[in-house]
Amino acid sequence: MTTQILVPVAHGTEELEAVTCIDILRRAGYQVTVASADFDGELTITGAHGTVLTADCKLVDVADNEFDAIVLPGGVGGSETFRDSTLLVEMVKQQKYDGRWMAAICAAPALVLQTHDIYPDAIMTCYPSFQSHIPEDKWRVKRVTTDINHKLITSQGPGSALEFAMEIITRLSGKKHAWSVAEPMITLPNLHYQDVEGE
Repeated sequence: MTTQILVPVAHGTEELEAVTCIDILRRAGYQVTVASADFDGELTITGAHGTVLTADCKLVDVADNEFDAIVLPGGVGGSETFRDSTLLVEMVKQQKYDGRWMAAICAAPALVLQTHDIYPDAIMTCYPSFQSHIPEDKWRVKRVTTDINHKLITSQGPGSALEFAMEIITRLSGKKHAWSVAEPMITLPNLHYQDVEGE
């Protein structure tokens, strides 16, 4: 069965994070659904830096679907819409309750996950200027932080989006599959996806 991924988007979503995750997760062979979380229901949204993105559907159209991972791109405007979307917040809570993977990058961990106290015991990272939103004992400075016990992956910003997406693949499908995606893209050798012995 094909791995199912949900990537919500909204006006003000950080384009580089959204497109990087959508593209790389599709390269991994996953079924990626891009859903508009905007309250106006428009499928065409304008990202944080003016790039126009087109969603596959409205969030409400897939609200009852099960996803192996929900991936929240950042961008302040988009993250604020995610934060204020009762539907999306309930989907994230259900994702946690069902023990499935959750991933958030940039402003999203702080503005969405922390605002609603969805992962109170999880370690996480976020865009550095939002660090104050996260309790000091839960904050991690790593570019990509994975809390295996809570099935939560967080990351810091646009420049860490590739590593973030690759970590999602690694957790869902293993390092060998991650390397099969990373090698043709000529990723940085210090990411060590090629070290797949023992899998």
